Amino acid sequence: MKKIGFIGLGTMGAPMAANLLKQGYEVIVYNRSRAKSEALAEQGAFIATTPREAASTADTVITMVSDDTSIIAVYEGEDGLLTGLRSGATVIDCSTISPALVKQLADKIQKLGCAFLDAPVTGSSPAAISGTLVFMVGGDTTTLAAQQDIFDTLGKKVLHMGPNGTGAVAKLAHNTIVGINNLALAEGFAIAAKSGLPGDAFLELVQLGSAGSKAAELKGRKIIDHDFTNQFSLALMLKDLKLASSLTDESSIPSPMLNLAKSLFQAGQTEGYGDEDLSSVVKIYESWIGQTMGGKQL
Repeated sequence: MKKIGFIGLGTMGAPMAANLLKQGYEVIVYNRSRAKSEALAEQGAFIATTPREAASTADTVITMVSDDTSIIAVYEGEDGLLTGLRSGATVIDCSTISPALVKQLADKIQKLGCAFLDAPVTGSSPAAISGTLVFMVGGDTTTLAAQQDIFDTLGKKVLHMGPNGTGAVAKLAHNTIVGINNLALAEGFAIAAKSGLPGDAFLELVQLGSAGSKAAELKGRKIIDHDFTNQFSLALMLKDLKLASSLTDESSIPSPMLNLAKSLFQAGQTEGYGDEDLSSVVKIYESWIGQTMGGKQL
């Protein structure tokens, strides 16, 4: 079986690495916070002290970190993975980063005699834990086919989008819809709550009617219960919306709903909700109507 270097053990990365270990892969992990690596070591992982070390003996290197700045540090730092890649290795980046950076990394990796796939995911922490992520992949089909065993371990579906960079574009377009849908859910709940409708009955109506969505399925109960434990943070959603906004600016694509969503998630970040689940954006609406969606007065 392949030897895998796994870099980035956050909310998504840690369960992904754990699933690889359960499947029997030899996994070398690196994370800036060593404590997260030690938790994986208890499951059989080897701990690397730098990204370079994680990559140096790996057949496949997977990265799952938060943003462009972190990716640049992991790939191009003094002990970055680009300094340790073996010839013929494959790098799979599952982060959500800018398409322009994806293309730059792909070019640098290919010049080292290695292959690169941009493979961001959809499905928050529960899907990472259960191994049911959906991957949107940019890159060569031959490379993708050679890594299918890894994707099968981590997810339930792989969608090939085209050459390098298209996976990143697909993720930003997808998360634009996710952000807008979550605001639509919050706004509908605000109307219902302020008018005295019972939250449980209203959520059931949404799920049974034409307003049904993944947002309602995944976040409706969290909104009613005021449970904003993090599955995918508001801060990361805001980051993705900013990347999508930059992409639409560069491409001259009108995006009024995206820009509104970005503004409201920015308001949530400003209010201190960044580390909470993205559904916590509903608290902006609660402040406007003076009550929670469960009916409690603020």
